Amino acid sequence: MVRDMSEKILEVQSLKMHFPVKGGVVRKVRGYVYALDGVSFSMSPGETLGIVGESGCGKTTLGRTIISLYRPTDGTVTFRNRIISDMRQKDLLPLRRNFQMIFQDPYDSLNSRHTVRYILEEPFIIHGTGDRKEREKSIRSLLDMVGLPSGSLNRYPHEFSGGQRQRIGIARAIALRPELVICDEPVSALDVSIQSQILNLLMDLQNELNLTYLFISHDLTVVHHVSDRVAVMYLGRIVELADADTIYKSPAHPYTQALISAIPEPDPLSERERIVLQGTVPSPVNRPAGCFFHPRCPRAEKICREIYPEAANCTKGNIEHYAVCHFAKEENR
Repeated sequence: MVRDMSEKILEVQSLKMHFPVKGGVVRKVRGYVYALDGVSFSMSPGETLGIVGESGCGKTTLGRTIISLYRPTDGTVTFRNRIISDMRQKDLLPLRRNFQMIFQDPYDSLNSRHTVRYILEEPFIIHGTGDRKEREKSIRSLLDMVGLPSGSLNRYPHEFSGGQRQRIGIARAIALRPELVICDEPVSALDVSIQSQILNLLMDLQNELNLTYLFISHDLTVVHHVSDRVAVMYLGRIVELADADTIYKSPAHPYTQALISAIPEPDPLSERERIVLQGTVPSPVNRPAGCFFHPRCPRAEKICREIYPEAANCTKGNIEHYAVCHFAKEENR
């Protein structure tokens, strides 16, 4: 599908989310967890942008901050040319139908005391959409779209398998026909045999409803399969951004290169070299000086320990490619 990449449905500018760390008897602020620290990107309608990185890099916080489950410390989130990051909740409510979230754990994201009927009808009730008869028709249509029988309506979440629960979560997310859906690790809690079914369902719904996905995952193979572009995060910042094929074939940042090298290779004769990173991810409370990645980087030099790098433009032809590394252009030659 040909997309107009000049049109923007979502724009994130210098987004920061700092959580205070309190201690002592009076609960004094001792520091901050820098979950997000200056994240910027934009998305076009119908696009899928994959967000990858190790646990603790800020992926989930990014998704929750974008849809205003968290109020950002600084920066802006603009949806359809309207800044939503500083809106009051009552002003934001009418817009919430346009952006929804699919949560990681289908066991915790559904209220166990509510039937499927109520779970799917609730969005229509909150936004005052349709009468009882129209809502009944809509929720039956939703079940059909996600591949569940109409007899599921009067059952409770605990009566379903993990994959079926995630289908219910997906149905709830698309109930009001949103434009943007945040997919927060939507298949990581599922059996491998079920993951492909849910991924295919998400891609079919995207084509049918013209959805835009921000797809968060730690599984690089899954992200490559579903994404148009990929952003790689490390300690609350995006360190590389390019189209999916470029990220996987010509990564410019040493961290991305290490992640790609760790993907299992189905060919037993493959001679791809594994890059093993030393050490652990630094604390988001006490980040290292200079480039955050330098304590683990196999090619770090003096400048890396002293100065945080600017985003280097590694673009070739019409393919946008940026990497936050002092040597990114050299790596991409």
